[in-house]
Amino acid sequence: MPIEFTTKRTNVNDRRIINGKDADVVQLHPMKHTFAWDAYNMGNTNHWLPTEIGMQKDVEQWRSNSVLTEDERHAFQVVLGFFTTADSLAANNIVLATYRHITSPEVRMYLLRQAYEEAIHTHAYQYIVESLGLDGGSIFNMYREIESIYNKASFILSFNEGIFDPNFKTGDFESDQKFLENLCVFSLIMEGIFFYSAFAVIFGFQRQGKMVGSAEQIQYIMRDESNHLNFGADLIETIKEEQPELWTPEFQDRITNLIKEAVDLEYTFATTCFPRGIMGISQDGFRQYIEYIADRRLQRVGLPIVYGTENPFPWMSEAVDIAKEKNFFETRVIEYQTGGALEW
Repeated sequence: MPIEFTTKRTNVNDRRIINGKDADVVQLHPMKHTFAWDAYNMGNTNHWLPTEIGMQKDVEQWRSNSVLTEDERHAFQVVLGFFTTADSLAANNIVLATYRHITSPEVRMYLLRQAYEEAIHTHAYQYIVESLGLDGGSIFNMYREIESIYNKASFILSFNEGIFDPNFKTGDFESDQKFLENLCVFSLIMEGIFFYSAFAVIFGFQRQGKMVGSAEQIQYIMRDESNHLNFGADLIETIKEEQPELWTPEFQDRITNLIKEAVDLEYTFATTCFPRGIMGISQDGFRQYIEYIADRRLQRVGLPIVYGTENPFPWMSEAVDIAKEKNFFETRVIEYQTGGALEW
């Protein structure tokens, strides 16, 4: 669409998440959706790279025959296999679909930052695979070869079919609701449930002093994903305010039922990941945790809880609250080059 030549300034009241005006360039002022700008600045503050984290202890433990059980090795690799697919799907959703339908400049700014973070996460998984000498082809293809991972990926991708269509446009009730559904699935389910249950497995290793370098990277990733989750929930809430007609009782029931379906998929994943239980995490405990976080995601967007389950892993709350854990940057040994020191 060509840029209009005019002396008429943008009215802040015309700013909308979708179907807004003046979306041809990222014109940040006047700013309306400040939650997105705050998330963008938070992302910049949290910048990190996987290669800044030492993996020597992980390598020694992985090579040892006495540190990790076979069940633990299996669980570690299956979770890693899920992560490699999940971040790729999230990145594709942002870059190939979501961004082009967003008309809020500040939201677009954050989406650019989020897309970069998804790339960093994929880099982290590759760094772990390479450091430990794992079979990269096996890890990165688990979404094709392990049914429970395939089913989760297929579930998520089924909600992309509409908005990935080059001819898809927002602007009518059905399309706008389809777009909102996609946001709910990726924010509440992919990043809010599927990621968090996998985090729990990795932090089970960390609590025992195992695979601590890998776990530290996952903590960085969880910090990013917490920001993604909160941003996504704010995005949903803002669309609800701007277009309340989309949030029908039928739509609310659909989102609730999708979250219930996701909980079942995640429980099946747990039986694949650790069929006999590991590190004090049983399948029943894992299901309770999935139900607990599912209720939290429902509450975050104003929907009633379904399960009423208590948190069986209170230590996960401490892992999520990074401020209580440590200052991450105390562990980083980096020599950044200033512009004058770079070799061109």
